[in-house]
Amino acid sequence: MTAKPHGPTKLRRTLPNHFQIPTTLIHLPSMIETQILAPDTIFGQIAEHQHEQVVFCHDHETGLKAIIGIHNTVLGPALGGTRMWHYASDMEALNDVLRLSRGMTYKAAISGLNLGGGKAVIIGDAATLKTEALLRKFGRFVKNLNGKYITAEDVNMTTKDMEYIRMETTHVAGLPESMGGSGDPSPVTAYGVYMGMKAAAKKAFGSESLTGKTIGVQGTGHVGTYLLEHLQKEGAKLLVTDYYPDRALDAANRFGATAVGLDDIYDQAMDIYSPCALGATLNDDTIPRLKARVVAGCANNQLKVENQHGPELVRRGIVYAPDFLINAGGLINVYSEVTGASRQGALTQTEKIYDFTLQVLAKAEEEGTHPQAAAIKQAKERIASVGRVKSTY
Repeated sequence: MTAKPHGPTKLRRTLPNHFQIPTTLIHLPSMIETQILAPDTIFGQIAEHQHEQVVFCHDHETGLKAIIGIHNTVLGPALGGTRMWHYASDMEALNDVLRLSRGMTYKAAISGLNLGGGKAVIIGDAATLKTEALLRKFGRFVKNLNGKYITAEDVNMTTKDMEYIRMETTHVAGLPESMGGSGDPSPVTAYGVYMGMKAAAKKAFGSESLTGKTIGVQGTGHVGTYLLEHLQKEGAKLLVTDYYPDRALDAANRFGATAVGLDDIYDQAMDIYSPCALGATLNDDTIPRLKARVVAGCANNQLKVENQHGPELVRRGIVYAPDFLINAGGLINVYSEVTGASRQGALTQTEKIYDFTLQVLAKAEEEGTHPQAAAIKQAKERIASVGRVKSTY
């Protein structure tokens, strides 16, 4: 038999031109074929984030275009919310769902939950495209995963939307309390972020008190608004901004805050910066402008490049509370719905985020790394240890 050459060989392309995925095979001496995938391709992105499964959902009649990302199910079924957003491109949506579902894996693991990580995005303007039919069609796609993915509420989705999805599948959490669900997870998410923020403040300032601290909250949606309630009650001085200026002004009037421009928030004299909208707001442009000594917010994937911008915050003496650790309250809340625990039980577990945050910050300092890396390491260790348990049938 003629040996295969060790040089790269292009795979023959059999897909239509609009769906070609360029892939190269390297033939190793061990005869194992390893795919080398460009990160700007679909399978390249999936391989980079090490996902188990990605589902593309489409329905012409309702206009549904959605992506479900299932990152890891070692600890249990993948649970994560569905968000609806008007993405600039399909690849941007894919990148978002992959990063978000990966974050859900770590969020569940570090919180001690028996859940895997998943997330879904529906592509489109929620104000014009979201209908009962579209949501129910999406529910059919969730149903077809047979419980491997459980969906819930996220950006631009409501408990009412979960009701529509529930009409087609039982694999949905975050239902209204009137239906036996745990209700809106936003208050519990905000409470966890509040706990994490106080822990980060203790690390940075020597006291957990937020009284008199100037805190800039970027994003005044459901979670951001509940967070503002906690901060106002403690006597913090508040700055607010939002993608929708009218919403920022409403929040400013309600909480006695000062509204600033969306991009101007980074230049403000503040003690704590709290990103509570979309991710990647900590980047090459924004970090040098920050005057805050603490970053603690509700948003997912706040660091644009984790191993670049995480260390940069440390170098500048800014205490960063890992996003997936402190915003885990919402997941804890919907997990209580899945397991039948009470809302009070969810709040009690969410309160532990304070101690978890202090532990991770101390571990990062001890190991000479940044907090996000320390938190990810801790999450991966739990997944690996449970995975070894499950290796025996």
